[in-house]
Amino acid sequence: MLDFFRRLTGKKPARVALALGSGGARGLAHIPVLEAFDELGIKPSAIAGCSMGAVVGAGYAAGMSGREIRAFAVESLRKQGGFARRLLSMQWESLRERWREKRSLGAFSMQVEAAGIAQEFLPAALPQTFEELRIPLAVVATDFHARSEVVYRSGLLRPAVAGSMAIPGMLRPVEFEGRLLIDGGAVNPLPFDLLRHDADIVVAVDITRLRDVPGGIPDPIQILFMATDIMTHSIVLEKLKSAAPDILLRPNVSAFGALDFPRVLPILKAAEPIKEELKRKLGALLGA
Repeated sequence: MLDFFRRLTGKKPARVALALGSGGARGLAHIPVLEAFDELGIKPSAIAGCSMGAVVGAGYAAGMSGREIRAFAVESLRKQGGFARRLLSMQWESLRERWREKRSLGAFSMQVEAAGIAQEFLPAALPQTFEELRIPLAVVATDFHARSEVVYRSGLLRPAVAGSMAIPGMLRPVEFEGRLLIDGGAVNPLPFDLLRHDADIVVAVDITRLRDVPGGIPDPIQILFMATDIMTHSIVLEKLKSAAPDILLRPNVSAFGALDFPRVLPILKAAEPIKEELKRKLGALLGA
């Protein structure tokens, strides 16, 4: 629609870049945003992704459509006994069981490889390197030893994405290019700041909004994940005080937890209204 408008008026196409944030299963809410870009006929000039945002962003940067990513996600996550869901469930139950038995998580050995989970979430046909992608992609991870952000824009793609989604306490850190990588959400859960030089308009999708928690004293695992949610949400709020994207989208998925991957269809349904919000806001900025 907007692509047709630009051809009709002879306007130079604006460069629109897209930042996809971290949030575990809530990251599935990025998919309707990609579908909206497709429906508008707009190809992002660049994409920056963190954690699940890096996973979804990699698929889109490789040339998959939003609908194709939706179909892949639904098929992967609804498989009976799916690999990723089994491993995450086993890890969750192991942590809970150790706490019940020992009232301690001491000497607990993480069994889940982030690279294995990334393999499940990424299509087999995904290019091996950043250079083979159709859209420039920046992937944010955290360098554990340097305690700082590391951004990958070139080289091997899958290890960078695996490191970006290596959730502390759940997935084993990824050793890559001399660094020990953990989830990028620890430093930059919504990396819109990486896109200013690549765009006239920056769109950012924030899925860190906090959900309500039941009363009473939560168990240690609930505390772990809620603490992570509090941290990432606080980082985003602080970033927005000094700079902001041109369009900030917040899909209504706060009712879902980071591990709610089996609820893929409800998450996608809850995020669906964000498509019209993006079309309206982007149309206003582009003068359509």
